[in-house]
Amino acid sequence: MTRIIFVCMLAVALISAQNTHYQPDANWRAPDEAAAKENPLAEKPELAAGGKKLFKRNCVECHGDSGQGLKKAADLQLPIVQNQSDGALFWKITNGNPDRGMPSFSGIPELQRWQLVLYLRKFKQIDTEKTQN
Repeated sequence: MTRIIFVCMLAVALISAQNTHYQPDANWRAPDEAAAKENPLAEKPELAAGGKKLFKRNCVECHGDSGQGLKKAADLQLPIVQNQSDGALFWKITNGNPDRGMPSFSGIPELQRWQLVLYLRKFKQIDTEKTQN
């Protein structure tokens, strides 16, 4: 019984921590040239596993395990995020957004940042599954 209560309390805490009121920063846009870049790893979806490791190491604290966005961080499952090009997401990972508290991850090697983009696309599948249920 205690275990059930703990699980329920944990679920409530996680749901309340989710950023359900995220408002995107309309001014934070990748330059057209950057947004047009294609992911050189796009044909290698198996490399998303490396992106998952990087996400857990660098992103989970703010975006949560499933990318739902905690505190003021973006909900990476939202169409406004998922509809951006790979190049735009790469640019945002690289440059960060100091006005919203997102650091630059330019110190991560380029191909690993592209792996992160591959992994972020997994969140689109989560969003699609939610809308189908």
